Amino acid sequence: MKKMNVSDAAEYFGVSKEAIHNRIRRGSLESVVEDGVKMVIVGSKVKKTPKTTPHVKSNDERYYKLLEEQNQKLQARVDTLETETRSLRDQKELMLIEERKKIEAIYKEKDEQLKNILSTISSQFMLSAPEKKEEDLFEAEIEEPSSTLTSLKKHLKEQNTSKKKSEKITKRFKKLYKTDERIVKVGKKIYIDLVKYDYRDLF
Repeated sequence: MKKMNVSDAAEYFGVSKEAIHNRIRRGSLESVVEDGVKMVIVGSKVKKTPKTTPHVKSNDERYYKLLEEQNQKLQARVDTLETETRSLRDQKELMLIEERKKIEAIYKEKDEQLKNILSTISSQFMLSAPEKKEEDLFEAEIEEPSSTLTSLKKHLKEQNTSKKKSEKITKRFKKLYKTDERIVKVGKKIYIDLVKYDYRDLF
């Protein structure tokens, strides 16, 4: 048996000073105080604790190696998932492009159909146009200087008749044109013959 201070005991056992104090408190080490200094009694039966053991070190190495292998496997899995994700994203973009092209083709076809419909309608109107043109030609002919007929609208304008009064007179003439031989109606226009007839009763 021998005595040594806490620092020497810590070095001897290969532990910290705090560990030596803990052992003293637990009673696994005996101690005495000499001249105010705590001395640890080390007996021959007490075995020195090695700082490290090959067994523990071997276990740690296997543990770290296992963690590294798992980390590599996880990283490989992450890389695979990222590749698959990029592939799916590219496929989705291609599908969207194809769908957009289909929609554009449908609308283009509808536009062509609409154009054909409008063209057909326009052609039908053009076919019915000659009657109107003949009427317009007739109206132009009767308004030539050689004719004594003049349009009621033109006459009212030349007389500076107010808009409200012109509307009343025009309405009156339209109402009587079927029974009054003085009034001529072509299309929507009313004509009068100021040379041949007197219209003071209607103005």
